[in-house]
This record gives sequence, C-alpha cells and structure tokens, in this order.
Amino acid sequence: MARAPGDPHSTTGPAPGRWAMLAVLCASLLLVAMDATILNVALPSLIDDLRPGPLEQLWIIDIYGLILGGLLVTTGAVGDRWGRKRLFLVGFVLFGVASVLAATAHSSFQLIGGRVLLGLGGAMVMPSTLSLIRNIFTDARERALAIGVWAAVAGAGACVGPLVGGFLVEHFEWQAAFWVNVPVVVVTVAVGVRLLPEYRAPHPGGLDWPGAGLSIVGIVALAWGIKHVAKGSPNPSDVGALVLGVALLALFAWHQLRLEDPLLDVRLFREGPFLAAALATLLAMLAIGAALFLISLWLQYVHGYSPSEAGLRTLPSALAMLVGSLSSPWLMHHAGVRAVLATGLGALAAGFLLLALAPEPTTYPVVAVVLAGLGLGDGLAITASASVLVSAVPAERAGQAGAVSETAYELGVGLGVALLGSIHGAVFSHRMTDRTANLPLRGHDLDTARGSVGGAADVARQVGGDTGRRVLTAARGAFDHALTTTAYVSAGIVVAVTLLTVFMVPRGFKVTGGGH
Repeated sequence: MARAPGDPHSTTGPAPGRWAMLAVLCASLLLVAMDATILNVALPSLIDDLRPGPLEQLWIIDIYGLILGGLLVTTGAVGDRWGRKRLFLVGFVLFGVASVLAATAHSSFQLIGGRVLLGLGGAMVMPSTLSLIRNIFTDARERALAIGVWAAVAGAGACVGPLVGGFLVEHFEWQAAFWVNVPVVVVTVAVGVRLLPEYRAPHPGGLDWPGAGLSIVGIVALAWGIKHVAKGSPNPSDVGALVLGVALLALFAWHQLRLEDPLLDVRLFREGPFLAAALATLLAMLAIGAALFLISLWLQYVHGYSPSEAGLRTLPSALAMLVGSLSSPWLMHHAGVRAVLATGLGALAAGFLLLALAPEPTTYPVVAVVLAGLGLGDGLAITASASVLVSAVPAERAGQAGAVSETAYELGVGLGVALLGSIHGAVFSHRMTDRTANLPLRGHDLDTARGSVGGAADVARQVGGDTGRRVLTAARGAFDHALTTTAYVSAGIVVAVTLLTVFMVPRGFKVTGGGH
C-alpha cells in the first residue's frame, strides 16, 4: 500500500480520524445506494409525465445497476493504480453532474442517459469506499465493525430510497429525487478533499484494457440476454447476447489467469468462502432487489397509497437491515461466518416463502413481516460476505475486493429487476389476458392494460366508469397473483444459495486480518 506525497496518515497503524473518514465514505455510499431504488415510488409520477413504455420503464429502473455492475471490476483496478481517493472524488463529481442531467430530463431517452452516467459515477465511488475502508482500518475487529456500518448504510440507502423518493415526489415532483443528490455531492467532495487519505498500490502496473473491455461487454451482454430471454419468446439476437456474455466472461477469466497483474485475480474464486460470499451477495440481492421494486409498485397500484405513504411502509426493511448489519460483526466473531451467512439467507428465504404462501389478496401486515425478514437477512448476509471478500486480499489489492463485492451487489439488484421483474410481467400479462377477455377494450388500450399495472391504471383513468373500475380490479388481482409467483421463484433461488453456502464455507470459519 502506498500513500500520496504529503499524506500525513500512517500506512501501518490505524489512521487518525478514521471514523470521520468512514462518515464521509458512508455519506457518498448512501446516495449511490438510494439511487438504485429511489425511483421505485417515483415511477408512477414519472410515467404520467414522460409516458415511457413498459420496456423503457424497466430500463429506467435497472440500467443504473447494470452499468454500475458492468464497470466495477475495471474501476476497482483503476483505483488500485490511479489512487482510491482520486477515483472516489472524480466519480462523485460525475454523479452530481449526472443527477442534474436526469433531473432536467424531458424524455425517456435523456433520463436513461442520465441514469447511465449515474451508474458510471457510482461505479467509481462504490469500490473506492470499500477499498478505502480496507486500507484505513488495519485492525480486523475494527474493520469488521466499519464494514458493518458500511453495509448498514448501503442496505438502508436502498431501503429508504422509496421513502425519500415518496416524500420528494409527493411534495415536489419526480425530478426532486435527483436534485436531492446535488448539495450532498458538493459538501461531501469538499470535506473529502481535505479529510480522506490517498492509497494506491506501491508498484502499479498498466491497466489491462483488453480485460476491461471483455468484462464490461461481457456483463452488459449477459444482463441484456437475461433480461430479454426472461420476457419469453426471445428472438435469436436475445439468445445470441446471452451466449456472447457467457463466452466473453469465460474468455475474461482465461485472460486474467495468464497475467501477473490481473484486473481481477480469478484464482480467489477457487476458495470456498470467497466464492460463497460472492454468490450469496449476488443471488440474495437478485431476489431482494426485485422484491423491493415490485412491493413498491404493489403498495401504490394495488393498495392506492401515495408515494410517501408507500415509502413509509417500506421502513420495516430498513430498520431490520440496520439490526442485521450492526449485529453481524459480533455474531461472526462468536458463531463464525457460515452460521451468519446461513442465518441471513434463511431469513430471506423465510420472507419470500411467507409472501408466496400468504392467501390472496395479500395484506400489508403480511408484507411488513416479509420486509422485516428481507431486511434482517440482507443485513446479516451482505455484511458477512463483504467481510470475507475484503479480508481475502492484501491491502494493495483492496480495489479487487471492493469490485467483487459491489459487482455482485449491484449486478444482483439489476438482474433481479430484469429477470424477476420480467417473470412478474409475463405472469401479469398472461393473467390480464384472461381477466380482460370480456372487457370492451380494443387495440392500443387493450395492449396497454395487459402490458403493466401502470398501463392498466392509465387506461382505467381514461375510460372511466364501470369499465375503468373493472380494468383496475383485474390489474390489481393479476399483479397480486404475479407477486406470489415471483416470491416462489425468489424463495427457490435463496434456498439454493443457502445450501451452497453451507457446503462451501467450513464450520467455524472466521474472518482474519486478510491478505495472507
């Protein structure tokens, strides 16, 4: 590990003011995490204003996470070589600029473009926060607590995003969900310039640009393929994108094995705990990312809550997330990593099973318990996984650990909305086809009503009367049924990864100082 010239911070002992540094990093992380979900409750208002189609709606929501996930491996390596503080600050400034672009959008195209740049800025920030924590906190026990705080902020950001978004949309407009980022960016950058130390690898090599290209294109192609194949009736180009993504990522892994200074040391995945931690993060976030998205829509469209009321009703997840994240370091020390991972993933599975088995129509008290289970499980599993990943690499390669953790986290959220959101959409459309067979709708109105619950609500408002009420009733029933089906799929995913985790992590395995 190296420090920039003039850096007053020690590179061997604990960094002075390290908890204040953590506060700066968490402030940035909170915004980046919130932006993954803040539009969930703002989506109905956004739809009314910009009139995006069903596919554009999905892209507006999940392009952020997909871009972020696709770039994290590259940006993590850039931080190791260029400087983690420098990458963090540049990325956060870009995040602020992109927020302005999104806030001033007058078309779906501009908004999607703003979300792409937000993803790029977030990709520069997120691995920097975790890698700086690895460098700043040299004591393993302190680092575990710092990672617990980091995970709590990341998870709470994703959970309170709908609450903040709901308040802003109800009292202002959906654009406020982006404007809120700007003052926080300005203050955080100003403080970070003075407070944060610089760290980089002592003898950085050149950046592997071919490997960077393979990882970026591979992840994006894989995500595209999964998104469109999951919709049903895929065309050859969709299947081709999926195959291309898998092939490029396999080529990326082979290429990294041949390098002395790889972007990502893929040999780390040969270690059972490391692989289990990465899989646990990816698949847990795949399930919970889609759940938070769909539940936010369910609260507004099925139960008719306002954006702020819907956001408030997602708080059980945020509160339980704080409990899980902050208790995870203590539990890992006393019970071991495997027990904490299994407990966290088990809580996720229990939440999804409750949602799946609850009688229809689903009620909010059931959903509140589900949200609490998802938040608790997420806090436990993500904190334990991040601790394992960070401790597996030496300090000078902390960017790799941050990249793996954040790639799994953000790609999981993006793929969850794409894959499970598409499954939910397919079940909803199939159900609506049956329910609207006898309704006097034709042409565009019929296709819109069957396409999404937002489209059905829009058609119901336009046609009004008894037909409008019947369309809305049909949409609510179809959405509820599709949510139950998606919960079964999510539960199956989480149960599978729980069994894999128990198999791959040795009994009594504990996080150490890492890097050896």
